[in-house]
Amino acid sequence: MATQIVMDHSGDTRHHFDAKDLEALAKAEARFKELTGRGFTAAVRTGPGEVTRIRSFDPAAEETLFFPRLVGG
Repeated sequence: MATQIVMDHSGDTRHHFDAKDLEALAKAEARFKELTGRGFTAAVRTGPGEVTRIRSFDPAAEETLFFPRLVGG
């Protein structure tokens, strides 16, 4: 089961989906496009404590993290 983790000011929200389920996969891709369109950075875990930024939906990723855009002051 794949997971999309969306980080925000309140913590995180996890969305689990079966990558073999075409409907669930389409929803996950739509979520990816919606979040990255709003400025979130998407990354996949590549090892313990390591992530790599991605710019397009990866249906094979076990875990995708979404980080909000940082706002300076």
